Amino acid sequence: MTKNIMPAKGGSASGGKQKILVTGTVAYDRIMDFPGYFKDQILPEKIHILNVSFLVKELKESFGGTAGNVAYNLNLLGVQPSIVGNVGAKDFLLYQNWFKKNRIDLHQIKILPNQHTSSAYIITDQADNQITGFYPGALSAPITKKSFSTKGVKMAIICAQNLVDMVKLPEIFKRKEISYIFDPSQQVTSLTGSKLKAAISGSRVLIGNDYEISLISKKTGWSTKQILGKTEILVTTLGAKGSIIRQGDKTYKIPPAKPRNTLDPTGAGDAYRAGLIYGLLQNWPLPKIGRLAGLVSVYTVEKYGTQTHKFTWKKLEKRYWQNFREKL
Repeated sequence: MTKNIMPAKGGSASGGKQKILVTGTVAYDRIMDFPGYFKDQILPEKIHILNVSFLVKELKESFGGTAGNVAYNLNLLGVQPSIVGNVGAKDFLLYQNWFKKNRIDLHQIKILPNQHTSSAYIITDQADNQITGFYPGALSAPITKKSFSTKGVKMAIICAQNLVDMVKLPEIFKRKEISYIFDPSQQVTSLTGSKLKAAISGSRVLIGNDYEISLISKKTGWSTKQILGKTEILVTTLGAKGSIIRQGDKTYKIPPAKPRNTLDPTGAGDAYRAGLIYGLLQNWPLPKIGRLAGLVSVYTVEKYGTQTHKFTWKKLEKRYWQNFREKL
């Protein structure tokens, strides 16, 4: 590993000196494991009267949310991000103590009185398909109605969150000339084609899984080539098949890193995004960025929950070599 990216003991990597804003949800995840397959329980010809119940074998509560997960993984990489988002005073204390324990900057998080923090209820089957119920809680109040600091910000990521913020934040970052990653994920279905166009235009990166990118193309009417005329980099994640990164007329097929197990896929995409941010901060070549991002994501799937894994640069370096036969 080159010396300029190795975090000092107890300190940060070079990326840690560059202020990163992470916007999105901070949520409690209630993750349940269904020991069967959804497809065996759902009759396609009867979906107009769908009424199903899944007996789960395990329930675990963990810290999650798009912003929380990205920030946690950035912290493991040696980058200290600042989270921008809303939480509820009724139940945030447990999560607040977790953030403090991990030295994650909270000063731009708004704690709203008489509100609950967002919660996700996730059922995962044996094929890693998921059904999620999401209660927004404090997320219902847009963050952009209140000011937050962008002073000294090097880069920002806009993860799935309140729709008002997903429209306004790109405008703010473009006005302030802040490089940003647009990651609409679960909110692609709720954003109109015109709003997607506005948010993508001028972004540094557009990222989504293959379904989401296809839906974005359909809703905007833009081809892949047209999307690349509006954003600098297009990242399409493919789960266990790796990812594809496009820039201009170049396409890089990124092979997947191999997990030791696939205990829980929840949060893998957020971990990938943290690796992506780190690589961009280091100005690495895109193939190397993609490989690091994919490697970071496998640590999440090997543990139950989204912020239950740990890694060090020494371990990353070793597994990077094992997977890609290259030095990190």
